[in-house]
Amino acid sequence: MMASNALCRQRKTLLQMTQHVFSDPLLRCLAPRLSRSMATETSLPEFTPPSLGTSMQSPLNTTPSAARRAAPTPPDVLTTIYRFPSMEPMRFAYYPVNKLYLPLRRDILHRAVVFEGDATRQGTASTKWRSDVHGGGRKMRPQKGSGKARIGDRKSPMLRGGGVAFGPHPRDFSTGLPRKIYDLAWRTALSYRYKRGQLVVLGNEIEIEMSESRWLAQIMEWNHLGKGDGGSLLIARDPSENLSQAFLGLEGHGRLKSEDDVDVKDLLKAGRIMIEKRSLDRLLRRHSSDLNRSVPSAM
Repeated sequence: MMASNALCRQRKTLLQMTQHVFSDPLLRCLAPRLSRSMATETSLPEFTPPSLGTSMQSPLNTTPSAARRAAPTPPDVLTTIYRFPSMEPMRFAYYPVNKLYLPLRRDILHRAVVFEGDATRQGTASTKWRSDVHGGGRKMRPQKGSGKARIGDRKSPMLRGGGVAFGPHPRDFSTGLPRKIYDLAWRTALSYRYKRGQLVVLGNEIEIEMSESRWLAQIMEWNHLGKGDGGSLLIARDPSENLSQAFLGLEGHGRLKSEDDVDVKDLLKAGRIMIEKRSLDRLLRRHSSDLNRSVPSAM
């Protein structure tokens, strides 16, 4: 009798466990595994905890050299060198990513354009105050009794020929900008043109046969570099006489500037930028002060 009661209690407990397993959605998928008989289950491998003297290694760092592996260097960008004015591809050139493939930073470009605009303002506007105007200091009429408005000397700003009140005086409009930010703006403008396919790198020592502007305008229109495509800016180190004469009469097709006269605004204003390779290399070297990360020694 006692054995039958114990068997009933075991069946009741097993039934409750089975109902609990199938009520839980997480354990429902594991029910076939839990409901198998003990004779068909395989034994789990025994886990032996590591001793205190041995150090545990992460499964991700299986090789000892994984932690000391250096970060991969970013690839260089590819640039095609063209021959002017035929625009035939000559060869390829490579430039670092941090010089010709930077992300667009409108805030830095805006600061650079404002900095250049403030530096070009002359600030020579000048007016004369009442102390600078020729004339005496005698009062023109009595203070009272004439029935007219009170007035001082003839140099008063209220009279014609008198001084100017709150007029402009010579001043310096130039503002400050850190050199590293300005250099970053230069490379950001070049990168912006490169990403849009508007940076055309030419071979060194550009030379044309004729100095006629009409002939050069036809060439630029044929290569989609003229007025219909926004015009172009040609940057050269030492422009030849024929090239300079031809660009004088292009009338919106393009402009010619020396590499020493170009600023960030010129790079953003023109439709396309045509630049000699040697000029591009020199400008990138000149505007790379923020890339110098050498730490000075304390000794």
